[in-house]
Amino acid sequence: MKITGLVCTPLLVPNRVPYYWAHGIIMGATVVLVEVQTDEGISGYGECMGTPSAAAICNYLELAEKMIVGRDPFENARLLREVYHRFFQAHGNCSAPRYAGMLLAGLEMALWDVMGKSTGKAVHELLGGALHDEIGYFGFVQGETPEELSAHARILCEQGCEVIYAKVGRGDELDYQIVKSLRETIGNRRLRIDPNEHWDPQTAVRMISKLSQFDIDFVEQPSHCESISALAQIHAVSPVAISADQAVFTPFDTYDVCREKAADIIVLGLHETGGIARFRQCAGIAEAAGLNICLHGLHETGITTCAINQAAATIPNIDDGNQYMNHLLSWDIIDSPDLELRNGKLPVISGPGLGFSLNMEAVEKAKQGFLESGQS
Repeated sequence: MKITGLVCTPLLVPNRVPYYWAHGIIMGATVVLVEVQTDEGISGYGECMGTPSAAAICNYLELAEKMIVGRDPFENARLLREVYHRFFQAHGNCSAPRYAGMLLAGLEMALWDVMGKSTGKAVHELLGGALHDEIGYFGFVQGETPEELSAHARILCEQGCEVIYAKVGRGDELDYQIVKSLRETIGNRRLRIDPNEHWDPQTAVRMISKLSQFDIDFVEQPSHCESISALAQIHAVSPVAISADQAVFTPFDTYDVCREKAADIIVLGLHETGGIARFRQCAGIAEAAGLNICLHGLHETGITTCAINQAAATIPNIDDGNQYMNHLLSWDIIDSPDLELRNGKLPVISGPGLGFSLNMEAVEKAKQGFLESGQS
């Protein structure tokens, strides 16, 4: 089997409701659909984040196409290493491991999808088999005000979610009211909060101390992602568990967070690490340090949900309250599987490949949505 082409298609799928967080409001998911074509008529699909520029992502992947056409998709690891070296390592001044991960994740997913489809196996089977039958996810509350967030939290609790997750970092008083209202609503269920790097160490220490009375399960990435030292300072004095998120993209980041004892858990996804293989490498480093991995979600479609679900099935140190984001969308670009949570859980996705079926009409609709949005 040989790769014959690579097709990139920018897409925009709107959210059901506006997404409020510490950095503003997001109205939908901009992604780049990546298709790897082969001479046996098998196509594999993945997706990249389309931010900050879907056009830039597509330009890089068009350059990558010249390197991978004529190659065997089962050379997945070597192909990704060569593309990474060519674009982000060989020239010295182009080093950008974090951007590289976001760029290469979609290509790597598509190659795994081809490999699975060609063998009739789910990707988790190619990775040695699933260690879990299902993956647990948290209920991610949506809304602008404490009242709206609490109303949604009540619904999520009724649906069986045992872990509730909320965005904060929107101002001290508003954060306090959000957390207080959520605790009153969800009872003794576990509550996690995420300021999205919006607190400096002093603010983090003050706010965590103030909010700890509400029995917080963990605080996710309170400080700026580029300083593991700042995260370690907060962790050293925090009465609440701390998770690292945007501080960790690479295996080297994972090692540094573990070495510096900067967090109690690491939140990590495929788009940060650059795909399934590096995600599992990071998980192995965290496991050796005694830390669990909590799946990260971005503004993505069911493609990523299926891909990371399969990867998570193969690691022993997966958390029981993980994040997924495609449920925030008005509609998805996949027909199957059904990704609605049942009591806060999804079964491990079965194959072949990444285990999803594209809805081509929805893809075309999302393509038109991107064109009409005026993004580049």
